[in-house]
Amino acid sequence: MSDNILQRARKTFQLEADALSEVQLLLNDDFKQAVLLIQNGTGRVVFSGIGKSALVAQKIVATFNSTGTPSIFMHAADALHGDLGMVQEADVVIILSKSGYSPEIKALVPLVKNFGNKLIAIVGNTNSYLAQQADLILNTTVSQEACPNNLAPTSSTTAQMVMGDALAACLMDLKGFRDDDFAKFHPGGTLGKKLYLTVADVFPGNDRPLVYENQSLKEVIVEITQKRLGVTAVVNEQKELEGIITDGDLRRMLEKNTDIEGTVARDIMTRSPKTIEAGELAVSALDIMRKNAITQLAVVEGKNYLGIIHIHDLLKEGLI
Repeated sequence: MSDNILQRARKTFQLEADALSEVQLLLNDDFKQAVLLIQNGTGRVVFSGIGKSALVAQKIVATFNSTGTPSIFMHAADALHGDLGMVQEADVVIILSKSGYSPEIKALVPLVKNFGNKLIAIVGNTNSYLAQQADLILNTTVSQEACPNNLAPTSSTTAQMVMGDALAACLMDLKGFRDDDFAKFHPGGTLGKKLYLTVADVFPGNDRPLVYENQSLKEVIVEITQKRLGVTAVVNEQKELEGIITDGDLRRMLEKNTDIEGTVARDIMTRSPKTIEAGELAVSALDIMRKNAITQLAVVEGKNYLGIIHIHDLLKEGLI
């Protein structure tokens, strides 16, 4: 029984992957013209559809808005009962439909055309009413749905989704949309924090463990214990970072049975430790920690020691 389940799942993946390969070959000059029409337009992109296509349209709207192309969703049925008023003169209208013959779509299309808006069809039937009325056609015809009965929209809605993603990706390229642009539209959550949260936003909440090079081992232990970060920086008289001492450094020293009388900070510190500038992204601190299998980084500004950022800080911020 379980083998049959996995077999059906794998077949679903394969059917939808095959469908995308088919649709990729259908891309033509209309796709290029659609991208340029949206890019050069002064209005928004209004997406519409009915049923499953409406749900896909809403996802594409979210993708467009998050990547710098202002878009709205208008349900095809609601458009006939007042929502058509949201369409403005300069807007480009994109209607999604598998058949291109849904009653709501057939009623909506002439209204959009009467308004004078450019109409793009993402459609699975290029001989349909929607396709014949559209200014540009993005063909999402699939030979088979992944549904066992070849009925439920599966491969066809996947094709619609990827067509929308392709439009968004091309528009991002044309606009030179970068990481910092992306951060403006994603200020919340883990994604946003990875793009804008800096080390300076995080480390000031910690104590600032610090000893001088000639301070005793006892003073080092007390500093590490009191500041509760498992580490202390070792600095010179100018407060410039010379090294760090971790809990692990202390344990390894004691394992060697070193004569601790007269031992000072400079004798056991790790010289040239891993550091990060306060202005760097917090996610960069996480990358350094992971690559070097460490849990703390000294924060510096040039040679000056500012404090410690701990992996627990990044965990609290949701970066891990």
